[in-house]
Amino acid sequence: MSSHPSNVDAVSGTPRIVHISDLHGYLTDTRSALTAIGDSDTDQYPPLVRSDDDGRLHWAGNEYILIVNGDVVDRGPASKECMELVWRLQREAPPGRVRYHLGNHELAILLPSFVHWPQAYSTTLDTDEQRAFLTRVAEGDVTVAYEGYEYTYSHAGRNEAFEAADVNAQIQAAASELLTDGLSQSIQKRIASNYATICQLGRNGGRGADAGLCWMDFTHLEPSAPPQIVGHSKRVKPVRKGNVVCGNVIRANNATPGGEGVLIEEPNGNGLTAIRRSPDDGVLVTEDV
Repeated sequence: MSSHPSNVDAVSGTPRIVHISDLHGYLTDTRSALTAIGDSDTDQYPPLVRSDDDGRLHWAGNEYILIVNGDVVDRGPASKECMELVWRLQREAPPGRVRYHLGNHELAILLPSFVHWPQAYSTTLDTDEQRAFLTRVAEGDVTVAYEGYEYTYSHAGRNEAFEAADVNAQIQAAASELLTDGLSQSIQKRIASNYATICQLGRNGGRGADAGLCWMDFTHLEPSAPPQIVGHSKRVKPVRKGNVVCGNVIRANNATPGGEGVLIEEPNGNGLTAIRRSPDDGVLVTEDV
């Protein structure tokens, strides 16, 4: 049984929920975003992480849930290091406090036949590395969605209501099938068809309105969709559209100082706050996103 429950109600206490997504191998920007919590400009928040003498980040032991909402790998120069950071935080935090969600780039590890990324980290893992990742998915260390206080978190979102526990069970089953039955193109095709809510590629390069939870572009999420926080579609700053919020801000700001950051969902419906780095390495706090 997974030690990563699908709902905040299963976690003791009332921790704040921190959202970060689309690290994409940009370790420096990821470190900057995570350490903005508890910076001198945000001392109303205890630190989420702490740094050791070698610059590695560790869980700081405070009352948070961290949601890494997909696409940890590819594009940047440090995919392996970003993934190792997530595994380390997951090991160090109490069970259920660090969640790693499947994005379309992690889905490429499961279903490499469905993308054409010959040089990507996700599609060039060797067989042992691929099976190790599949095992983590099958065991529930990598999931698809999480139900917070007011928002449901997944990489790309969905206009129709869905249960986080259901899609998490589906991806565990899919990974188990791939481990048992193999990774041939025909089996990958079967998995994509049987678990379309998660895996389906839509029109328009995979990101169309008919795409699954790992693929649909934010432009296709309706303002009236169930309350959700997503990543996937890059934005310069967090963007709200009705009930849905996109918090993917690392990649769009990678070429210039500042902009990287996180979202924090306060317990019991007390609001959503954005914490982002400013160009001078300070911190910008935006309440009521």
